[in-house]
Amino acid sequence: MKKTIILFVLITFVLTSCTTTKPILKTVAYKGMYKEKPLSVLIMPPINKSTAVEAKEYFHSTLIVPLANAGFYVIPPFLSMEILKKESAYDAELFLNTSLAKFGEIFGADMVLFTIINKWDKTYGNVSVGVEYILKSTKTNEILYDRKGTINYSTSVSSSGGGLVGALINVAATSINTVATKYIDVARVCNGYTLLDLPVGKYAPVDTKESEEFAGLNNFKVSLNSKYGY
Repeated sequence: MKKTIILFVLITFVLTSCTTTKPILKTVAYKGMYKEKPLSVLIMPPINKSTAVEAKEYFHSTLIVPLANAGFYVIPPFLSMEILKKESAYDAELFLNTSLAKFGEIFGADMVLFTIINKWDKTYGNVSVGVEYILKSTKTNEILYDRKGTINYSTSVSSSGGGLVGALINVAATSINTVATKYIDVARVCNGYTLLDLPVGKYAPVDTKESEEFAGLNNFKVSLNSKYGY
């Protein structure tokens, strides 16, 4: 009887695991985007909940490339930022849960992108960033795309030397590299990796068969380094 119960628990666990990790097609995960077919996007100033003050500016400046590469017209950030400041709309958190129709009227944007930087922690050999990306429709106010994750950016340095001296050199080099790592490099990697999952827009340079592609995890954790292609 005891063996039967244990076997039942194991089978239930396996089935549950398979269910929660079952891949979802992009056309299902982001069905709102395929239905609305948005062309343009407005980037809002990131909502920075971390202790890294500089992170907000660098995240904002590195979002345009992955969005444009995905085939969307991006409202020029330098222009939109000036208008947002003038209209007292610089604090994006004030608009995250309100109607975005005005942004559609003023900027001609079909979507508004909100980013939330939940953490930015530097430790030996690593920069850990917790961030969320939310794309909302200016027409329906519905969330069209939402991903949240933790990206561990490796700053480790390994030399070819061995022994105690080599180990000490690696420790010193890694410590210096961690301190010297630029915010913009980490922001570029975070934005590039996360938005690579974004369904392509009208202006994408190549056609893709997205009806056959699976969406990435909605809540993910990944380790990357400067060699990542963004």
